[in-house]
Amino acid sequence: MSHFYGLLSRAPQVCNKKLHIDELSDDDIFQTTRFTRVAVRELLHLIGGDVERPTHRHHAISAESQLLAALQFYASGSFLWMLGRSCGMSQPSVSNAVEAVTNSLIKIAPKFIHFPTDPQAIIANKLSFHSVAGFPNVLGAIDCTHVAIKAPSAHEEAFVNRKGVHTLNIQAVCDNEMRIINLVSKWPGAMHDSFIWRSSGLRRLFEDGQIKDGWLLGKCTLSLL
Repeated sequence: MSHFYGLLSRAPQVCNKKLHIDELSDDDIFQTTRFTRVAVRELLHLIGGDVERPTHRHHAISAESQLLAALQFYASGSFLWMLGRSCGMSQPSVSNAVEAVTNSLIKIAPKFIHFPTDPQAIIANKLSFHSVAGFPNVLGAIDCTHVAIKAPSAHEEAFVNRKGVHTLNIQAVCDNEMRIINLVSKWPGAMHDSFIWRSSGLRRLFEDGQIKDGWLLGKCTLSLL
């Protein structure tokens, strides 16, 4: 019995070799992160200075290794200790990397995620959508999606969606090139799509007349009684 307990309590072994982009094939990078090599390098350029830890330690974890670990976590949702074994990092290091990369991405997100409000950008969006199927005055495509999360300790029931899964209900709008131009990610899974739209700042922009003469395309579900 004591031998069995020793096996259970033994800390998982961690490989000391950190992941590096140049050591991975294009297919390996895409399979583990869901991003291309070029996209990963661009992300590293954007957040590298923010997540690099100022230290004189010889084995400090580089921004590159932190980014690769975080992207693998986003792509797989795997346990942190399992990611650590594949990334050559301890579980606490992976946890710190995910937090650092996430906070950095949140800081720069407004530079890339913004709904067009100036006349030239609005016209460009309309022309872009019109070139697909001739549908006039379309500014974006809107929908909600549920992202699974761990059950929170507070107000747990509010995050259970209609399928019984703990989620956040995320509203997103994209342009014709599938780039996200508006995002609402604060509502628990029990909230209906229509409530999220009614509560959104984007809806107020339309109602206040700051965005004129345009449409958002979204799917609608019909129920036959």
